[in-house]
Amino acid sequence: MKLSIVIVNYNVKYFLKQCLASVLNSQLTGVHGSTPLQLDVWVVDNDSVDGSVEMVRRDFPSVHIIENHENVGFAKANNQALASCTGQYLLLLNPDTVVESDTFVKCVDFMQSHADCGGLCVKMVDGEGNYLKESKRGFPSPEASFYKMSGLIHLFPHSKRIGAYYMGHLSEDEVNEVEIMPGAFLLFRREVYEKIGGLDESYFMYGEDIDFSWRIRLAGWKNYYFPETHIIHYKGESTKKGSMNYVYTFYNAMAIFVKRYFSGGNAKFFSALLHVAIWLRATMAWLKRCAGRLALPLVDFAVAYGGFVLLKQLWASQWAHNIDYYPAQYTYLVIPIYILILMTASWLEGGYDKPVRPVRIVKGMGLGLLLLLAFYSLLDEEQRYSRMLLLMGSLWTLASSLLIRGVLVKGERRKGKGGRKTLIVGSEKETARVKEICRHAGAPQAEICRQDAGAPLHHLQDLIRIEHVDEVIFCGADIELQRIIELMASLKTSAVEYKIAPAEGDYIIGSNSILSSDSLYLDDLNTISTDTCRRKKRLFDIAASLLLILLSPVLFWFQRKKRTYYSHCFAVLVGRCSWVGHTGRKGIFSPADLFDEPSSEVAERLMLRYMRHYRTSSDAAILIHNWREI
Repeated sequence: MKLSIVIVNYNVKYFLKQCLASVLNSQLTGVHGSTPLQLDVWVVDNDSVDGSVEMVRRDFPSVHIIENHENVGFAKANNQALASCTGQYLLLLNPDTVVESDTFVKCVDFMQSHADCGGLCVKMVDGEGNYLKESKRGFPSPEASFYKMSGLIHLFPHSKRIGAYYMGHLSEDEVNEVEIMPGAFLLFRREVYEKIGGLDESYFMYGEDIDFSWRIRLAGWKNYYFPETHIIHYKGESTKKGSMNYVYTFYNAMAIFVKRYFSGGNAKFFSALLHVAIWLRATMAWLKRCAGRLALPLVDFAVAYGGFVLLKQLWASQWAHNIDYYPAQYTYLVIPIYILILMTASWLEGGYDKPVRPVRIVKGMGLGLLLLLAFYSLLDEEQRYSRMLLLMGSLWTLASSLLIRGVLVKGERRKGKGGRKTLIVGSEKETARVKEICRHAGAPQAEICRQDAGAPLHHLQDLIRIEHVDEVIFCGADIELQRIIELMASLKTSAVEYKIAPAEGDYIIGSNSILSSDSLYLDDLNTISTDTCRRKKRLFDIAASLLLILLSPVLFWFQRKKRTYYSHCFAVLVGRCSWVGHTGRKGIFSPADLFDEPSSEVAERLMLRYMRHYRTSSDAAILIHNWREI
């Protein structure tokens, strides 16, 4: 008997590696002596640039891989592999999951003993051991969707009517028939696939699991929720909820579903309801993000402005003996411009990035002051209000910014956000290895305590409570994945993050968002991954693109590949790629393009050096060197 597993990957190499390790280490013989399983594993890569394909070929040679040269979407990518799968049972599995060792045999045994079971999903927990309510879902009727979007579902989560979207009336620990299964773990029979076909490729990312689950029921089978085994699902998504890209993709998917399964007035009503609710949610999320990002700059501006005005009044009284010496234009226009230039320079240097580093603020505002003084010397005499006041105001802006950061950092420490405490569960040898990984990765310093791998559950619970532990790292070399998953599901300690250090590989995995670099510690310390460097790189790309477009009437005629000149300029300008690419980011050129045909080993070393010691001047040098190849 064969089980075919399809995993669609997009730029999540380390999660994929952990997922494949758990899949290939699975138990294949059932407890009741059933026919052993044969695994047929497929990975479909949607044009990743993080080395995922190379990793699979190197570390998992038995896995079939399909390499796409564009992101064709979740549904189409799954169908590519399903067309070649030969298993009696077919499983769609997300790359940001970890399965228990007996997950597959338990699920297949259940399906064999339930002939009416067309599809099966399992209990899922997140990176903090919390149950994920999307493990089972109901049909997204207009009423059920309204209760979810309005938030009423949170008030009555276990109501059969109001909680219908997640079928909250059904116990999370009991086997039950459900209507919709999540695409993160969706197991079905080959007969189902042969009768209803694959996923609907009209859906690019969202909605295909809802459509597929409903078609299974329409074809006469039942879908079951099976909690006798469970998996970790880190809930990663390629788009951030609340972003315009997410809104468009999700709404488009739901619009397709509504058109297909509703008719007449219901379809129009449901479509209008979805449209209003989703855009309203996206707008509120966007406003919330903006408020969070603008809060600190607004406080900085207000304090700096108040200090500037006070200094102006004092200076006018003492120096000019006239408190109204400076015109209103200076107070309401010039001073705000001074402050904005200083704050912008600080922002460019990482003054608003975390963790707080005073040197960034000092460097940024120092550069801002030099810029102000340079412009000040070019102004007419009547527009030069006071160089001394400019200097004193700039120093006040710097001092107030540093003071505000100090207060915030102290407040975070009081709340326990600073000085994190980490509990490592494993042997002394593995604990030392984990510490070394964190140190090399530049992870925030933390107070570390250790517990033996064989410690009972109540010991871990007591240690987490007494020591006020913020995160727990399980050593995969000392503890089986099944035991780790059981511990995560049993501990369920709020505000504690759980991570896994695989037996092989210099990385640690554990995050509720696979896009969060703070929770994915890699073996290379890449400065290019910092917010400051990403911002500088993006600003360089925009400025260089605009300059190349402006100079195109001249530069275009010197190009060796004239067809790509404008397409490359506009692609970089809108953010589809960068002038200089690196691991995790597409580019027109690479660091190796500074040299003529370097060997693969040299190119790899150049890339590593570029990422570790990124400078905007590096991008400029590479672009200038290759200006005729644009």
